[in-house]
Amino acid sequence: MRVFDGSDVPGLDLDRFGDFFEHVRPGAAAGPLRARVIEGGRSNLTYEVTDGRGSWIVRRPPLGHVLATAHDMAREYRVMTALAGTGVPVPETYALCEDTAVIGAPFYVMEMVGGVPYRSAAELEPLGARRVGRIAERMIDTLVELHGVDPAQAGLADFGRPEGFLARQVRRWKKQLDASRSRDIPSATELHALLEANIPGGTAPAIVHGDYRLDNLLVDSGDRIAAVLDWEMATLGDPLTDLALLLVYMRRQTPIPGTADASSAPGFPSADDVLARYAGRSGRDVSAIGFYVALACFKLAVISEGIHYRYIHGQTVGEGFETVGAAVEPLLRSGLAALEGRG
Repeated sequence: MRVFDGSDVPGLDLDRFGDFFEHVRPGAAAGPLRARVIEGGRSNLTYEVTDGRGSWIVRRPPLGHVLATAHDMAREYRVMTALAGTGVPVPETYALCEDTAVIGAPFYVMEMVGGVPYRSAAELEPLGARRVGRIAERMIDTLVELHGVDPAQAGLADFGRPEGFLARQVRRWKKQLDASRSRDIPSATELHALLEANIPGGTAPAIVHGDYRLDNLLVDSGDRIAAVLDWEMATLGDPLTDLALLLVYMRRQTPIPGTADASSAPGFPSADDVLARYAGRSGRDVSAIGFYVALACFKLAVISEGIHYRYIHGQTVGEGFETVGAAVEPLLRSGLAALEGRG
């Protein structure tokens, strides 16, 4: 993985960053800074910055085309800061910079937590089926823990508007699609119309992560969840949207950008087992999960189309973006099937 020195890091001027970091945390860094882009993400850019003694994680929005409501650094920073001290493992947060004059975009700095973001069955298989099963169970239990946090007690009572959350989600992702549309996608129009017509009553609101999956977690050497990462879509809303997105990632009926095949490792529970464990541990009614799965498919299709838009306009950093656009249609078809009770 390439290590950058000086001011040649894509999207991160190390000299300007170093001045900012010294101002907010005097003496934390000593000596010249180096950085590397951490691969795996397809949205916000993540860097490891080091002075050779200590390391920190820096997050900023992607380069180029950025949707108005996406990639909110202050929002991501706030929720992780608020969750410190709860049962949800999060990195320690150090500093937020909303002054775009520093590196060209808002960014924040957080602790570098040790652990593995398991993405593939090949990474999990050497652990054995028993350990894989334990990791997956802890993944589910951590999601239940998140959804059990009282937003008001965590200082997040105003973090979102739970009333009408599902209807707004349907509208929001249609708006996001229109903002990044580069081609005609009839099935997106069809799925959006069906989602609008089939919105359920919802369940008790909670803090929603927005992109919960195994490779957005760091797992330590004891198979415990060391940190939940990538909170850019967090809000207050219907927690079953988190569960449904996890199920869509697991079922792998469609090619999903940025994910691998971790759920196919021996010992990993089935999607039905995940649904049952979540329902049993949380006590929430999951009978309308078909709608939520369809909404998750629509959301992933829109995100994929946005990434495809940035790719064809030369606004991505790293590799693996060239196939993202091909995921849009299969995701939409899976969403239609879920609403019809076929997936």
